[in-house]
Amino acid sequence: MFEKILYPTDFSDPSKKALDYVKQLKESGAEEVIVLHVIEDREIPVFLGLDEGDPVPGTQLEKTLRIIEENAKEETGAIAVELQEKGFDVKVRIEKGTAFREILKVEEEEEVSVIVVGSHGKGPVTGILLGSVSDKVIRKSKKPVLIIKR
Repeated sequence: MFEKILYPTDFSDPSKKALDYVKQLKESGAEEVIVLHVIEDREIPVFLGLDEGDPVPGTQLEKTLRIIEENAKEETGAIAVELQEKGFDVKVRIEKGTAFREILKVEEEEEVSVIVVGSHGKGPVTGILLGSVSDKVIRKSKKPVLIIKR
């Protein structure tokens, strides 16, 4: 049923919890997992301790992007190893853009069977019923979406 899984992660606790569910789908015949991390523009000021909208100097921007990319490669690489140990074929994708748009783009490009995502991520709004990225993915996805509560 769900042979190819798209697992978007922002490395938050809810996305780590979603990873546990991805692993369980192996028992249901899942074969492949696409691990996706999206680097969003809003991550850079947060990473630097700036307020959203504050300008980031050009050289600082490049240096910060490089650090964020290295961290993402390290984290997604560790997830890939975990999934490979469970018997999955794994592909890692690190994209830049708006999270929900990139998730939907990868959904189509990779022809996935299901998207497994945490209900909330590292977004600035907490305590709402559903995270904004998860909500947009549910509304616009062409494939089933499995939302894992925090």
